Amino acid sequence: MIYTRPTSIIPLNDAQRLEKLYEYRILDTHSEEAFDKIALLAAQIFNTTSAFISFVDEDRVFLKSNLSLLRNNIIDRRDSLCSLAILEDNVTVFNDTHTSPDLMESPYVAGKDGIRFYAGAPLKSPEGYTVGTVCVVDTVPREVTDSQLDMLKTLSKIIVNKLESRMRYRKSIESQIDLMNIALHEIKNPLASIKLANEILTKDTTKVERMSGMIKACVLRIQSKLSDLLKQAEEDEHRLTLNIEEVDLNEIFNKLLISFELLASRKNQAIQLEHDPKLPKIYADKVKIGDILHNLVSNALKYSYAGTTIRIIATLEDNFIRIEVQDEGQGLSPADISKLYTKFAKLSSKPTGKENSNGLGLSITKSFVELHHGTIEAKSAGKDKGSSFIVSLPLKYEKEDLQEYFG
Repeated sequence: MIYTRPTSIIPLNDAQRLEKLYEYRILDTHSEEAFDKIALLAAQIFNTTSAFISFVDEDRVFLKSNLSLLRNNIIDRRDSLCSLAILEDNVTVFNDTHTSPDLMESPYVAGKDGIRFYAGAPLKSPEGYTVGTVCVVDTVPREVTDSQLDMLKTLSKIIVNKLESRMRYRKSIESQIDLMNIALHEIKNPLASIKLANEILTKDTTKVERMSGMIKACVLRIQSKLSDLLKQAEEDEHRLTLNIEEVDLNEIFNKLLISFELLASRKNQAIQLEHDPKLPKIYADKVKIGDILHNLVSNALKYSYAGTTIRIIATLEDNFIRIEVQDEGQGLSPADISKLYTKFAKLSSKPTGKENSNGLGLSITKSFVELHHGTIEAKSAGKDKGSSFIVSLPLKYEKEDLQEYFG
């Protein structure tokens, strides 16, 4: 049968396919014994001279395993038969490439001792994206059996399972690191409040009772964060989870004002709350909603000038609660906005009171918002014109829509 090359070798889902390929982090890695053994087994099953495990990138094909005389592990996508194989759901077989003129356009087919026989099984991710192939080739035409093709498909599944297992392991490690970063970030503000309370006590002993209560609240917050870290670390799936319950936003707002009273007074700043006390309760993770607002208000105070006002505005819009944290600080440039939620990103704004900043707060905040199926948006008229962060949260969290945060 004469093979007709398709008009385009780019599948319609190529963007999503590439995203999955990059998630595996397999491109441009060194050869590995485990993959080479699978390729060798494929060659033995078909009794061919060569075998490959290939991954099809945007404009090239990377040969993770290369059991052939080919010295280069990178070939052009347009010249590779694997680029054709990923277009098919089943094993692609060319018993004799020289019977199809379209295939002869490839230098790897038309050249001396070129490919006459090819069989490639797609490497299909659990989501259905074909990222590459496990294939066998030979310089002479060959016939294949159903049993051989079934074994090649089995090898392709083994490869994908290995890729998925490695990805899950990597993400579990990254999850642990993120959880530690979150805990470290979240205890910074309580520690700062304890430090300020201690300074006040050394100067004014009449405030012992009030400062003692403040210190106790901060210690409890730190203990809670460390406890959360330990619980998350013990979870088998290593993922952030939500504890959904009925949440009274008035309670969270009041705690927020008390929590930041000392930090705001240090720079003569004011926190102004504008909301309807009759806002409906929401179904969400109470601790994480508190963390979201805690991070936003902390940043507003940190990056605003002395003597300015931070406004917290909460309104009901359809079935969502819209919470806006406005400041009169240094504002955001377009470049800042483009990388706001990137971990450890360096922005043009600097803390105005010599506070510390590690670039994690907004990344964590965005993660918590998205866990609740909400959105977060940043607005600014420009440098030194203040900024606003707007969080929109559904009144009721739908558990069936939950997506795993760390894979």
